[in-house]
Amino acid sequence: MADRELDVRGEVCPFTFVKSKLVLEQMELGQVLRVILDYPPSVENVPKSMREEGQEVLAINQLDSNTWEILIRKVK
Repeated sequence: MADRELDVRGEVCPFTFVKSKLVLEQMELGQVLRVILDYPPSVENVPKSMREEGQEVLAINQLDSNTWEILIRKVK
């Protein structure tokens, strides 16, 4: 489902958002970025910041006890 994947496990805020944003900027409109992270505050902050940037957050899924994926569609 995702066009690109970014693994930011081991990173903390704000780097999880900044790195996600930089990858998304390189993508085409309509493409989906899958961000994998393990820092609980980023699970809330990355989607919130992406929505504020005008991007579409498609899903936030917990993969295991300490790993999540966020699916973001580039719309802007």
